[in-house]
Amino acid sequence: MNKVVSNADEAIHDIADNATLMLGGFGLCGIPENTIAALVRKGVKNLTCISNNAGVDDFGLGLLLQTRQIKKMMSSYVGENATFEKQLLSGELEVDLIPQGTLATRIQMAGMGIPAFFTPAGVGTEIAEGKEVRHFNGKDYLMELALHADFAIVKAWKGDTMGNLVFRKTTRNFSTSMAKAGNITIVEVEHLVQPGELDPDQIHVPGIYVHRIFQGANYENRIERRTVKM
Repeated sequence: MNKVVSNADEAIHDIADNATLMLGGFGLCGIPENTIAALVRKGVKNLTCISNNAGVDDFGLGLLLQTRQIKKMMSSYVGENATFEKQLLSGELEVDLIPQGTLATRIQMAGMGIPAFFTPAGVGTEIAEGKEVRHFNGKDYLMELALHADFAIVKAWKGDTMGNLVFRKTTRNFSTSMAKAGNITIVEVEHLVQPGELDPDQIHVPGIYVHRIFQGANYENRIERRTVKM
């Protein structure tokens, strides 16, 4: 099976309106920049996006928010995006804020084929509204459902043409789990190599989970900066 596609536009050819997407990244690192740009160009709308954060105003998922292509965000950290804030407060954007550990585990459970799990995070808060609560060993736990997506979109440092992936440092945080939780997994890589060039002991995601892979380009490699408003 040939998993290599020529570019991001080819990789997303069948992503349509109303799709649910998982998008990797942690802060501003490991964001699938090329694929997000292709989604902007394609103009698909009413997307549900699952991501740890919502990018910033002119980068990452912030670009899809600017064009109002996202109808719902399922995220943990969203504090750096003014566009996100405006759309949330105006009622344009539906938002499901999820504790970071719960978000990571819901994605992991989907990849493992486990439909639900119990966690103490969120008990007694708004997060618990409408969810089943059970008592174990003197403590209350919420039942959280696994998170699946139509498409999982991630960026890796290196990948081979069979889809085996290697991530760098913090970029592993959500991307390795997301790659296993989508019906179709699309990967852009900084370095696309031939089978056998990657050390088997260094592979973080085996190629069996990857459906499409392509060589990305023009990565910005941004870093987060603290800002202070007087």
